[in-house]
Amino acid sequence: MARKVFLSFHYDNDNWRVQTIRNIGAIEGQTLLTSNQWEDVKAGGESAIKRWIDDNMSGKSCNVVLIGSQTAGRKWVEYEFKKAWGDGKGVLGIHIHQLLDSNRQSSAKGRNPFSGFTINDGKTKFDSVVPVYDPAGTTSTAAYSSIANNIETWIEQAITVRKQW
Repeated sequence: MARKVFLSFHYDNDNWRVQTIRNIGAIEGQTLLTSNQWEDVKAGGESAIKRWIDDNMSGKSCNVVLIGSQTAGRKWVEYEFKKAWGDGKGVLGIHIHQLLDSNRQSSAKGRNPFSGFTINDGKTKFDSVVPVYDPAGTTSTAAYSSIANNIETWIEQAITVRKQW
């Protein structure tokens, strides 16, 4: 049975890549919005965005941050992984820069979005606890296969790590 996860990513740059990962079928993520639907949510302001995130994260066991070239530092991605951790959910990151976009292009590897954050009253670096995976291979096909073959294990490991904290 596919784990229910919340997917965090930079919509404009990585929506196509995220759809590719959803097509693996190993996870059950939240409904992905079209660009028009996302604009409607954003038009409601910060409270509407938080409400959408909170509603869609409910019932999920893990937050999977799909790391593209510009994912790190994005306000809502940070809100999502902080909320997931605070709610006791597993958190992990997967680099997706090698997957092709709708124009058949890969992108630059993004920074670790968990760097610079701490837990345990500032005593522990978040990026030393939360795993980030860089799929094996140098092609989109190889990266896809690596993700497909490992995502379920990665999610279970992230959930186990969270339970230890």
